[in-house]
Amino acid sequence: MLMPAWSWKRVTELFLVIVSKIRECQQATMQSTRVGDGLKFLGLGLASSLQKVIFGIGLFMHRMAFSVIRSSQSLVRPCEQTPITTLNLSEIDSLPVLRSNAQTLHVYRHGEYYQVAKVIKEGLSKALVPYYPLAGRLKESNGNGGSQLQVECSGQGVWFVEAYANCRLDAVNYFDDTVASHSSKHGDLLPSQFSGADGLDLLLQMQVTEFECGGFVIGIKFSHSICDGLGSAQFLNAISEMARGLKHPSITPVVWKRDFFTNSLPRQQLNLNTTTNSSSVPNYQIGHANIDIYMDQINHLKREIQESAGWSCSSFEVVAAALWICRTRAVMVSENLKQNAQVKLVFFANCRHLLDPPLPKGFYGNCFFPVTATASSETLAHSSLADVVEMIQEAKAKLPNEFANYIKLIKEGHQIEDDPFTPALSYETLLISEWGKLGFNQIDFGWGSPEHVIPIQASAIMPAAIVGTLPLPQKGIRLVTWCVEEIHRQNFIHHMMKMMGK
Repeated sequence: MLMPAWSWKRVTELFLVIVSKIRECQQATMQSTRVGDGLKFLGLGLASSLQKVIFGIGLFMHRMAFSVIRSSQSLVRPCEQTPITTLNLSEIDSLPVLRSNAQTLHVYRHGEYYQVAKVIKEGLSKALVPYYPLAGRLKESNGNGGSQLQVECSGQGVWFVEAYANCRLDAVNYFDDTVASHSSKHGDLLPSQFSGADGLDLLLQMQVTEFECGGFVIGIKFSHSICDGLGSAQFLNAISEMARGLKHPSITPVVWKRDFFTNSLPRQQLNLNTTTNSSSVPNYQIGHANIDIYMDQINHLKREIQESAGWSCSSFEVVAAALWICRTRAVMVSENLKQNAQVKLVFFANCRHLLDPPLPKGFYGNCFFPVTATASSETLAHSSLADVVEMIQEAKAKLPNEFANYIKLIKEGHQIEDDPFTPALSYETLLISEWGKLGFNQIDFGWGSPEHVIPIQASAIMPAAIVGTLPLPQKGIRLVTWCVEEIHRQNFIHHMMKMMGK
């Protein structure tokens, strides 16, 4: 049942008023010299009983310290008529591994209570006019000897949930918790299930949860088949600009430009069931750890590499190298890592500029390619930071040729045996994604940029890490990791702290 948005706030206010009145009653009864002893005793007893009742209410409320009430849910459609058509997705968009929802929480310290959801909802409706495919549905069509993943541009709309929390954001520390004790609450901040379609058919789902302080959290489920990280941030920025009153987005979206390379032969039947065969599922469970690295620590490591090796590196390269080394050292004793195993570091690089001609500004589809660095666990564990940074840079240098070869094979209709987009599910492979430059941290709906952005774990068995940014006003990198088993977690953190000079 949906409750009024003001319920928890009013209950809290009433609770405080009642406690105050009881204390006044007690003081007046104790101080009165005109009231008989029996009546005074009765007054004290009544006040004491009421106080016990109120204490019980307070204890109940404390145990329910964080609660979210979803007050409204609906489909938000474009505010103007948009084309009704069907658009084909690209070869990269159609990869089975992307048939999933990327989930994020965007935490904003400031807002206008009772108004935030309304403003964002209107901005969304306006932004869906130039970005009309996002108001459609994902579908699979059969024909010409194969299957094609498409977007049915129907204008059906984006699933939008309005919600209210019963506390201030500072009461939950703005969900800035390096040990993720608030992770169990994340589900309350993500949009509830839409019953009218498969959750994977919807391209975008949003929930705006307003807190009593005026701050708010936007929970998002975004289909990875329609946008990569850059594209998602571009669309969210368009919503924020419309919410602030702009007539048009600062970046005009490209519709559709998903044919930058196509298969010359009929497609084989798409395998859209991304469930892994149970016999090949690893038997370990990955634990969570956040590691905060400040800019002075990063700059110190970069200077050391410059002085010892004679060449420069990026912040991402030095942090990725440190993470890869420290994780390997922490898990070398694991039964899930074979002795002197070949370990891999995989991260995804934007390839918009590598096409001929380059994709135009405003493209918001998937255009990236995995970069892979490989070494033996023994070699990696005993390598210097500079040596591993060099491995990463060498792998990045191969990107243009490897991406060009991949496109050539696809165009010629060749079957790709070792698909670089589907690395094996194993403890030897570490996936890293860089979020700091995507643009999420600059999105302003009218009350300032987000305090921070929280990625939600995608897999409990795929070792992964996200290179994000520290919550404002701090400067540096927050490594959000799910890369070691719980038994190795403290050892991994110890190696990282030692590497960073903490």
